[in-house]
Amino acid sequence: MLRSFSLFATLLAFWLLLSGKYHLEHAADRFLTACGIASCAGVTWLARSRMKIADDEGHPVQHLLGAPSYALWLSWEIVKSNWDVFKRIWNPALPIDPRFVTISYTTKTDFGTALYANSITLTPGTVTVLIDPEKREMIIHCLTQGVGDDLHAGGMQARVRKFVEGV
Repeated sequence: MLRSFSLFATLLAFWLLLSGKYHLEHAADRFLTACGIASCAGVTWLARSRMKIADDEGHPVQHLLGAPSYALWLSWEIVKSNWDVFKRIWNPALPIDPRFVTISYTTKTDFGTALYANSITLTPGTVTVLIDPEKREMIIHCLTQGVGDDLHAGGMQARVRKFVEGV
């Protein structure tokens, strides 16, 4: 029930933001607002009962409190990676040695695995190329060996697991 309410509230807030219907003085505004509320309720009902996507991974409200902390940490990682790529592009003395590395992952959910792979791809100098769920490995394209070594060290994976699984 909490997921349904959260999904409805999110959809309604997004609808209000896009529609700009904040005043109900005119009949047309009331009608459009009622249509917006009905649309949000209908989409919530479809997502919950028919599509089965208002679940743990489709609408992960349980991660709402930890999301700002993870977003700040990931933003800082993106800034650091941007700076490293910038230095390597403008300074020919710094090596650029592109390579593929294979790393194992230990996330327990599809949400955690997707978040980990996307976090890797968001940081400049790395791209997640393939996720092999049978072997529990990812193939990552890295700009340098150092970036691959950092991924093997597991700092990002530990941070993702802490955010998603509380480990």
